[in-house]
Amino acid sequence: MNTIVTGWLEVAAVEDIPVRGSRVLRSPAGDIALFRAADGVVFALYDKCPHGGGPLSQGIVHGHSVTCPLHNWVICLKSGEAQGADRGCTPNVPVRVENGRVLVRAASLVGQAA
Repeated sequence: MNTIVTGWLEVAAVEDIPVRGSRVLRSPAGDIALFRAADGVVFALYDKCPHGGGPLSQGIVHGHSVTCPLHNWVICLKSGEAQGADRGCTPNVPVRVENGRVLVRAASLVGQAA
């Protein structure tokens, strides 16, 4: 695990992320929430709601969105954008899955632009 390959860092197995749930990855740039939707797609966002800084990793995953547990803001897992009438954005983290392993852009873990 944790092998850097061409700017990507292996951080977990897909099975480590619960379906319709999340797992938190600690990094110097801030906590990153890894999400797995019901259809198996994996997403990564910084673990702070743009509204009140709530832990998105503790929210409810539905479709390709997560609802913040503090104030019910709905955040798009792909873009990090708040949905509906709410405005704000949580930075997303480039993520990919290869052979059942989850990789994130290494620069995201140290707060560099990806």
